[in-house]
Amino acid sequence: MWVTSSPTTVLTPTAVALGNFDGVHQGHRQVIQPVLPEPVTVDKGAHPYATVVTFHPHPQEFFTGQPRLLLTPLTEKAAQLSTLGVKQLVLLPFDRALASLNPEQFFEQVLVQQLKAVQVSIGSDFCFGQQRSGTAKDLQAIAARYGIAVTIMSLKHLGDERVSSSAIRQALQEGNLPYANQLLGRPYRLIGKVTQGQQLGRTLGFPTANLQLPPDKFLPRLGSYAVRVHVCDHDHAVDLSAVPSLPGVMNIGYRPTVNGKTQTIEVHLLDWAGDLYEQTLIVHLEAFLRSEQSFPSLDALKAQIQADSDRARTLLNATS
Repeated sequence: MWVTSSPTTVLTPTAVALGNFDGVHQGHRQVIQPVLPEPVTVDKGAHPYATVVTFHPHPQEFFTGQPRLLLTPLTEKAAQLSTLGVKQLVLLPFDRALASLNPEQFFEQVLVQQLKAVQVSIGSDFCFGQQRSGTAKDLQAIAARYGIAVTIMSLKHLGDERVSSSAIRQALQEGNLPYANQLLGRPYRLIGKVTQGQQLGRTLGFPTANLQLPPDKFLPRLGSYAVRVHVCDHDHAVDLSAVPSLPGVMNIGYRPTVNGKTQTIEVHLLDWAGDLYEQTLIVHLEAFLRSEQSFPSLDALKAQIQADSDRARTLLNATS
């Protein structure tokens, strides 16, 4: 998939799905589906590129000046979009100039002139232009003047709640993995490289891999999780169907039993031995086991890790 933030290198013409798409969840996939795969033919038989257009940095981050933690940091988002069949990801540099465009200017300058869009798909709550003054219906009306078709997708609901990135974040913060994963349409994943840790787990008989994540990755509730792990020797843009998954237990926290001061993400693979240093782990979160807690001794901690491992093995075997 082609990824670009420069208007001069965009592959045109385009069929555009427009939005932020953090998480690439079930609702996002509804918006993306109409532009897959190259759904219309334009003049001279050329096919438009199935393109996702998003903003970088996130507009909220730009206006607040505060870093925003993401369900899918850029490389992970690109990998998810690629698996859906998206051919191009365009990262519009969100700056003062872009933010000052009114809806008509945004459509003409970005979608028509830069992207040469022949089709656009958006969610029904999409807003654009200066101070978010343009609605989905406004975009559809403006596009009609250029002869460009706009598909407005009704947002997917599960029960009474709309599928949204904020709902997924809340579920992850609460340790409600079944609901978060249902909204995502897949298990939430953490992807990172194994780095040197303090090797405390090895002394307890449970060797762990210390995982280094992208700094803007959103982390779920502190505690222990049953996980499935893919071990790769390079980044996560791989065909996971060709990489076996391994059962494991993961802990996210500060290790209060040993007076830990920094947050760590540690993964213990069940019934497996080997050197994981410098390998990339793709960790799928399958079940929340318990909250982080302090234990009175290392022996009590060891007993709890064994109990977590036994429970994780039972849960993972039941869903394999």
